[in-house]
Amino acid sequence: MIKKIWFSKSPFAQFIRFGIVGVSNTAISYLIYSVTLLMFHRAGLFPDFDYLVAQMIQFVLSVLWSFFWNNRIVFRKGTGEKRSIWKSLLKTYISYSVTGLFLSSALLSLWIEMFHIDEFIAPLINLVITVPLNFLLNKFWAFRTSSAGKEQTTDDKK
Repeated sequence: MIKKIWFSKSPFAQFIRFGIVGVSNTAISYLIYSVTLLMFHRAGLFPDFDYLVAQMIQFVLSVLWSFFWNNRIVFRKGTGEKRSIWKSLLKTYISYSVTGLFLSSALLSLWIEMFHIDEFIAPLINLVITVPLNFLLNKFWAFRTSSAGKEQTTDDKK
């Protein structure tokens, strides 16, 4: 069963692997943020906004981590498929920015300010929306492939 999920290209198997990458990414993100913040505290760097700089560094590195593993195990290219690594990386940063920064912030405000949901519960509700959306953005946009020798264009999808 595990072997079947690990090597399958089915959307369900990809979503399971995406979730595994996501859990590892969450741990790495928190570790990067915490270590960076501690280093800033010890060095006395950015005392008024150290947490924001740490969060920016954490975002850049954790999305890179996520991209690496999603490219390797979640959205693997098939035989004869092509994908621009740089385009995929840029699209990954864009999709994580949209879902991880902008949409999550807007939803947090909605849950907390309008519906008076606890600020520790609200981010968990966000996951129900942002994780599947991020999966779809990555699958059908950031990691989209084309056949060998043929770049997929908008006209190809019609």
